[in-house]
Amino acid sequence: MAPAQPELKKYLDKRLFVQLNGSRKVIGVLRGYDVFLNIVLDEAVEEKEGGEKVRIGMVQQVIRGNSVVMLEALERIGGDDRNHQR
Repeated sequence: MAPAQPELKKYLDKRLFVQLNGSRKVIGVLRGYDVFLNIVLDEAVEEKEGGEKVRIGMVQQVIRGNSVVMLEALERIGGDDRNHQR
């Protein structure tokens, strides 16, 4: 039996909202991940209280998996079969 892994492949190159421990909130584009749910975000910004957004990291931001509480896609994931005929 293969070890369990996070199924984040469909989220690659998509903009995500990431809720972290301590009520921290980060938005960025998912560029990579590993089996520990460590994630790499591009264009990462932290949303502070009051709605202020602060860019974090120089190019890419690595977020440790044990600090991730929730991930939410901010873009459509997968295809929309309703618009395809045949």
